[in-house]
Amino acid sequence: MRLSRRTRLAGVALLAVASLTMAACGGSDDSGSGSDIIKTRSGEPQNPLIPTSTNEVYGGNVINMVFAGLVSYKVDGTPENEVAESIESDDNQNWTIKLKKGWKFSDGTPIKAKNFVDAWNYGAAAKNAQLSSYFFDPIEGYAEAAAEGSKVETLKGLKVVDDTTFTVKLVSPQSDFPLRLGYSAYVPLPETAYDDMKAFGEDPVGNGPYKLAKKGAWEHNKQIALVPNKEYEGVRTVKNDGLTFVFYKEVESAYSDLQAGNLDVLDSVPASALQTFKDAKDIQPISKPGSVFQSLTIPDRLKHFGLDEEGKLRRQAISMAIDRKAICDKIFFGSRTPATDYGSPVLPDYSKDLTGSEVLQYNPEKAKDLWKQADAISPWDGTFEIAYNADDIHKGWVDASTNQIKNTLGIKASGAPYPTFDDFRKVVTDRSIKTAFRTGWQPDYPSLYNYLAPLYASNAADGKGSNDGDYKSKEFDGLVEKASTSKSDGERSTSLQQAEEVLLKDLPVIPMWYTNVTAAAADGVKNVEFNWANVPEYHLITKK
Repeated sequence: MRLSRRTRLAGVALLAVASLTMAACGGSDDSGSGSDIIKTRSGEPQNPLIPTSTNEVYGGNVINMVFAGLVSYKVDGTPENEVAESIESDDNQNWTIKLKKGWKFSDGTPIKAKNFVDAWNYGAAAKNAQLSSYFFDPIEGYAEAAAEGSKVETLKGLKVVDDTTFTVKLVSPQSDFPLRLGYSAYVPLPETAYDDMKAFGEDPVGNGPYKLAKKGAWEHNKQIALVPNKEYEGVRTVKNDGLTFVFYKEVESAYSDLQAGNLDVLDSVPASALQTFKDAKDIQPISKPGSVFQSLTIPDRLKHFGLDEEGKLRRQAISMAIDRKAICDKIFFGSRTPATDYGSPVLPDYSKDLTGSEVLQYNPEKAKDLWKQADAISPWDGTFEIAYNADDIHKGWVDASTNQIKNTLGIKASGAPYPTFDDFRKVVTDRSIKTAFRTGWQPDYPSLYNYLAPLYASNAADGKGSNDGDYKSKEFDGLVEKASTSKSDGERSTSLQQAEEVLLKDLPVIPMWYTNVTAAAADGVKNVEFNWANVPEYHLITKK
């Protein structure tokens, strides 16, 4: 994802102008040598830190600290203007965006409207093969720019008016367009980025509350060190002297370092500690409802799992052979909640009464019958495997799930571990993976649309987005498009829930559970608050 990462809430009013707040630098210098540097657990980012080509958690968390967009989100997901002075439209299709004056990149160069327009054009163009290109799909001209083999490099819906103003024409009226603009694909880039984009991704220059501590601050397979950006003039006031993302291959090692005082914040407690961490005396436990969605993706290119009658029967059987509640209780000690849909219970459009949701309930007898029906079409052969990255807390639930599948369906089933998240994501991204695999979603903003379109829409498949299973459905696409152009909350919610019901019939991805926030901080660490996306508000954390 960004566990993968990444729209829409109904009836979003135009965003109010936010007052400028100068980021506190805490007395640090550019070397990251202050006494209040926060060390937090992370992993090696999959790709260079290019905002439009980062769709996984580890890289995304860094980018969100190094860059600022037109909009940012408060702890509860409420949007507020950041670089934008105003985002306005009379018809929800033609938008005028004005920037606040005085914003600069961390190297001191001014931020202009052109920096946004050029970055969006770069992200959308097929020739640049950016993983988040589909985020520009609503803008006029995207279809031409994103077409395979296209040489179009600019979107005709984007126009620079002057240094602080640009306009956006969408393909249709979309009232919630401003809400999306806090996602990292929409941040500006300095002109120097285009000289060598890959090199820029190693040492990005942004406009967020932090910047890289020095050239080469990304020490691969070790850490990324950030310090406060003195040029930043946004709403996320930095309270510490710096932030270091320390890469761990095993969460258990991070937990041990936390207990020893060598790590300040751990965003995910290992399975081995879930039963005891709330009572631990040497750490500060954190537990609260969360918004992360976990799932099992079965690409339809796999033998026996096409989107035909046999494949759908086998997907249903796999889903109903898994006892989600038992795994949530026994493996995760109540830190997970069994999934009943493709979103999250914290969303305004959530429903636990979707047509077809019974396929997510444990029903071993029904699962056996469905598998038998599929065998009558084409006899099963081989082993059902679930791939996962072994540097996080997945082995336990994968082993439990495959044992349940094996015992219920009478087939061979097992886990297929990859050493690191990076190793795992590479085979998922290049489509060389030959098995089912674990997936998850950390939302980009609090909207059911964001849990659906980026993961299952046809235009996000084939490496163009986060549709890792390359699922394609005209019925699903039509309902998602209808939702994005709806004029009322009720209409939007109905269309999104109908789109979920299509997914429940096809099961391109099998929902597993929602991840609660189960985290911890070291003794003496203060102001650790997790936001709507299950991510710490890093800029607020202190040790003083």
